[in-house]
Parts: sequence; C-alpha cells; structure tokens
Amino acid sequence: METWQRNLYILWITTFIMGASMSLVIPFLPIYIQELGIHRLSNLERWSGIVFSATFMVSAFVQPLWGRLADRVGRKFILIRSGAGMAVVMAAMGLAQNVWQLFLLRGLLGAVAGFIVSATALQATQTPPEHAGRALGTLQTGAVAGNLIGPFLGGVLADTIGIRHVFFLTGILQILATIVVIFFVKEQFRPSPSASRMSDREFLRKVRDTGIILPLFVVTMVIQMGYLSIEPIVTIYVRQLQPHSAHISTLAGATFAAIGLGNIISAPRLGRLADRIGAQKVLLASLVIAAFLYLPQAYVQNAYQLMGLRLILGLAVGGLLPSVQVLIQRYTPTFLQGRAFGFNSSFMFAGNLAGPLLGGFVSSLWRIETVFYVTSILFAFDALWLYYSLYRFRSRTWPAV
Repeated sequence: METWQRNLYILWITTFIMGASMSLVIPFLPIYIQELGIHRLSNLERWSGIVFSATFMVSAFVQPLWGRLADRVGRKFILIRSGAGMAVVMAAMGLAQNVWQLFLLRGLLGAVAGFIVSATALQATQTPPEHAGRALGTLQTGAVAGNLIGPFLGGVLADTIGIRHVFFLTGILQILATIVVIFFVKEQFRPSPSASRMSDREFLRKVRDTGIILPLFVVTMVIQMGYLSIEPIVTIYVRQLQPHSAHISTLAGATFAAIGLGNIISAPRLGRLADRIGAQKVLLASLVIAAFLYLPQAYVQNAYQLMGLRLILGLAVGGLLPSVQVLIQRYTPTFLQGRAFGFNSSFMFAGNLAGPLLGGFVSSLWRIETVFYVTSILFAFDALWLYYSLYRFRSRTWPAV
C-alpha cells in the first residue's frame, strides 16, 4: 500500500471522530445551557444560538493563520496541534460553571480547530494528481459521516452517562485520534522560504490575479449556505407538510440528514469521475444540477417527497467539495496550499454561518418555499461565474513569487 493510501485510511477515521465531536453537542446544548443557569425560554434560545455559532465565527477568522503556519512547518504538525488543542478544550467544557465560560470555550474551540481542513491539505499535497479526486472525495465522507452520526451519539451518550461526561469522553477520543496521527500519518514536507515571506495581502492579490481560486472559495461558501439554509426552517416546513404526524422531530432530522447520506454515497464515485474527465466538469455539472434540484423542494406535498429530493440532491452534489479541493490543489503552488485550504475553510465557515441566517431571514420576509428559490438562484449564478472564470482564465498559472 502506498503512503498516500495509508494516510487516507487513517485520516478518514480521525476526521470521522473529529466531525462527530463537533456536532454531538447539537441535541443537548440547550439542556446544558439550562443546567448552567439560563432558564427563561427566550434567553435559552438566544444563548443556544450564540454559544453554538461561536466556534464557527472564530474559525472563519483564524483558519488562514493556521494555513499559513502549515506552509511553514508542515500540515502534520497542524493536525497534531489541532487535535490536541480540541481535546483539551472539549474536556474543559465539561467543567464549565456558567454560560459565559461555555461561550468562551466554544470560541476557543474555534480558535484551535482546523483538524479537518489540515487533513484535507495534507492528503491533497501527498496524493498523486491522478488520484486526487478519489482521495479527497473519500476523505470528505469521513467528516460528513461524523457530522451525521454525531448528534445521534451525543443524544444517546448524554442520556446514558450525563452531559459533562460526554465532553470528557470526547476529549479522550480526540487525543487518541491525535496519537494515531503522530505515529501513523506520514508527510514529505520541505519548507519554502517563499511561503514564509509572503503576506496574506500578497497571497490574496495573487489569488485575485489567477481569476480562478477566488470563485472556488465562493463556491465552497455557497455550497455550505445551500446545505444549511433549510436548517432553521426544516422542522417548521415538515410540520407544515405533515400537520398530523406524531414524529415531526424524527422526520425533520431524517430530512436534514438525507443530503449528507447522499453525499457519503456519491462523493468517492464523483471523485473518481473527476480524476477521469476533469474536476471542473464535475463541479460545473453538480452546480447546475443542484440549482435545478432545489426548485422542486418548494412544491412537495409531504415530508417523504422532500426527504427523497434531499437525498437525490446529496447524490448530485457529492462531487462539489472534492472537485473544489482538486482545483485548488491544481492552481496553487504546493508551498502555499496550506494557506489556500485555510482561506477556503474560512469561506466554508462563513457559509455555515450565513446559510441559517439566509434561510431564517428569507422565510420570515416571504414564505418558506422562497428559501429554495433563492438557494437555486445562488447556485445558478455561482455556476455561471465559475464557468466564466474557469474557461477565461484556465491558461493562467500562479503569478511568480
């Protein structure tokens, strides 16, 4: 087995653990905040949103810093730093005595996070270009699967061993994953003086000059916005579709998870297709198909139709993020790929924040169905911009350093 293949299997397992650990707080976070002294419903809802979003808000700002450091000292070092830091902070959350401490720890978690993006950057730089699509598509399924199963595991564990012990157990699992990375993940890395002396401003100027990388960053943000735009309204929409059902929460959870399940199934296959016919073709086709698949979700008659369409959407868009990552790898010099993936991660976290805001804002102004129209338009415009950028600037290389 080649080194890149062994790295892929190990990183899949560890990104699964990290993905699950980031999402397992979803079912019990409001309960924990209530235990910390917030009892009024309006305050509880407000604090739940603030505490949960703190991680993503901080991550959006600090990821480029870790990406720049990765280009100087290696992606494996950042993996170890992130895994160890997340383990300590996650365990500390189990010791929180008030909601302000929990809020600060969630923000600190965002500051030290970056395991998954570092794993992606490491895999991208260590994989031969002809296998990059398959490798990155497979790796993506680890994080997605973790994000899907995390809330379920979190709920079961919280009911079984208690909320505080869930944080301690998660910290232990994260430190074990970090130890596995230390001993079994291999990286061939040579620091480049050019990476050390280039400022973020100069890097972004060169990103702009290529004409291709910035649209790829925006694609990442739009993908996440599309995934999460339904988050604040899915339960309301499902209740509207199934007013007499006694299992609204289950139906809503399954509807939200369907896109992730489709993603897990299709991402490795679309990654291999990208290796054969080109990542740009898979990316553009997936964006166009997604734009069309969001529209019928506004016309469904029951929750099962919505669930089916979300599953098909997940199958169609499974190649989006791996294709973006392959193209970033192609158009960015190796010694700057950590920084490129760091900025791409910032756009991803920005999409994570903007998606629910978009869904809630649009549905409050008009109707819930309008969210799907707006998301479809976003994907369509993004596809047009990307097509224009890829085929106008495809002959451009990275500007000389």
